[in-house]
Amino acid sequence: MNNDRKTRNSLRAQARRAATRGRQPESGIALPIALLLLVLLLGMGVVMVVAVSSDLFINSFYRNNRGAYYGADSGLNIVRRDVENRLMALAPASFAAGTAPIAPGSEAGVRSAVLSTYGANSYINDPAVPGSSHPTQFRLENLQLALISNPVQPVVTSTGPGGVPTGYSYTYNYTIQTVGRSQGAEEIRLNESGTLTLNAAVSPSAPQTVSFANWGFFVDNQTVCSGSFLVPGTVTGPVHTNGGWTFGTTGAYVFTDQVSQSGGNMGFQFSGGSGCTQSPTAPVSKSGQTINPNFQAGMNVNNPLVPLPQNDFSQKRAVLDSMGTNTAPVTMAEMNAELKRINGTAYPSSGAPPASGVYVPYAVDPVTGQSVVSGGGIHVAGNAAVTLSTVGATGQRFTIVQGGVTTTITVDTATNTTVITSGATTRTLQGVFMDYAGSPNRPATMLYVDGSITNLKGPAQGVPAIQDGAAVTITAASNITVTGDLLYKTPPVTKTANDPCCPGSPAGTLIPGNDMGQVFGIYTATGDIQLNNGQANGMLEIDASMATLSQGGTGGLTNIGAKINTLNIIGGRIQNNIKNINSTTRNVLYDRRFATGFGPPWFPSTTINPPALSTATYTSSAQRVRWFNVTQQ
Repeated sequence: MNNDRKTRNSLRAQARRAATRGRQPESGIALPIALLLLVLLLGMGVVMVVAVSSDLFINSFYRNNRGAYYGADSGLNIVRRDVENRLMALAPASFAAGTAPIAPGSEAGVRSAVLSTYGANSYINDPAVPGSSHPTQFRLENLQLALISNPVQPVVTSTGPGGVPTGYSYTYNYTIQTVGRSQGAEEIRLNESGTLTLNAAVSPSAPQTVSFANWGFFVDNQTVCSGSFLVPGTVTGPVHTNGGWTFGTTGAYVFTDQVSQSGGNMGFQFSGGSGCTQSPTAPVSKSGQTINPNFQAGMNVNNPLVPLPQNDFSQKRAVLDSMGTNTAPVTMAEMNAELKRINGTAYPSSGAPPASGVYVPYAVDPVTGQSVVSGGGIHVAGNAAVTLSTVGATGQRFTIVQGGVTTTITVDTATNTTVITSGATTRTLQGVFMDYAGSPNRPATMLYVDGSITNLKGPAQGVPAIQDGAAVTITAASNITVTGDLLYKTPPVTKTANDPCCPGSPAGTLIPGNDMGQVFGIYTATGDIQLNNGQANGMLEIDASMATLSQGGTGGLTNIGAKINTLNIIGGRIQNNIKNINSTTRNVLYDRRFATGFGPPWFPSTTINPPALSTATYTSSAQRVRWFNVTQQ
């Protein structure tokens, strides 16, 4: 048994020695193999990274290149369309019949504006906006634009009766070069040239209702070579006479806006007994003298007559109904139904009109007992003295004096109240006077005096009379005598050149941020606006559009007092006749807000009929003649 055990142990030992001898040749092989496999995998990874990176780089370059291309191409379309829009925008809403709507040479301004707009890189889409497309950019590198015709002017494509053009065609040669750019540094330059065609179909303009405040200077009766001539100086705003202008040799004439007249000839009055020469054009020379008015915006003769207002019934009626559109004579019965004094006494319904008294349109609510404003302003019977002043931030006050009786009416839009005080009596009305004839409707006051205004002024020299936001028109049946300053609280236009608000700008420039809706008009149909300056330094300023105008009227602006050192009018002068204002210096600065249709409430207006003006509808088209990629050239 012991021998068997020994035998088994011996066999096991031999087997172990044999196994050991079989493994000895393989020692040290596994590590090299593992390293070789690792190197192989690393190499494959590097090759894959290089391949993917190259592919991404190529794709990125291609994407950016195509983005730059599309940016430049989009830029061509954007610029071309903007040029078309700007050319069409040059045409005014209305223009003189027989006159091309767009003046040759205007395209130079379009070219300059477009180059300025797109001269720097502009995004096709805003990258800051979520969901916008790729942030592609373009810039305008070159733009050429020229009207082509011989002579250089629009081509008349059709005419109507009398040979008046009814159609114009403008053809422009253009060249546009844009540079597109995407996220990378790649840039693509594209160049396009062709023609732009703008067609205008002309038709007579519809009758237009125009406030006389639209003119800076208007005179109905002005006879050529009648022995007098227009005072030299600078006149701003549109200017017209239903007669003809006569100019002299005593100074220079500068008109900053269009000048027109209904007569066919202007007059040129020469000194030294040389007489007066008539001519439809300027300059005119005679006996070594030359008269050459500077018409900066042109001079038109043979313009149609501008119809004058019939009467002042609309202003009188506006007090009653806030409309003033019915121009039939106002009856005492109508006034009786609307107007009351402070004590509630109604205007008489018949008999003789009252010799004095201040009347306001208001009604008493039978339930609440409150007095409520029901019209457009104040009616004053007889003659009166009127002082205008501001109260607080929003109140406009009218102080009316008649024979020792003082009535104050304060209109406050903030509290929506109208407060009347006379002696010890005060009545508060709910609401303020309104203008329902305008669009949009607005708070406004008509002060109508059915006699003369013997003394119209502000509270003191240099002190505001017209509140911010106040729209006021004062009308008298007879004369209106101005004795002191009538100033806006906030001046809407500059009174001198190079005002601190607007360096480099001339006098009469609108002041940014100063349009508070403040507006003032003074009107008499049958009287004069008389100047009787009571201010010690001889200075007088009136911030208003002033009109002395009616059919058959003879009214004008005239001085009945001492000579005025300097007269400043900020607004306009509208009159039947030119009269002596006896002033050393006179400055008339047009309030350019009036050129937009804005003006004093219920101010006299007129209707301008065709063929004085024409309008047009415009169509445009573009024809690309040549397109190429400059980058690939």
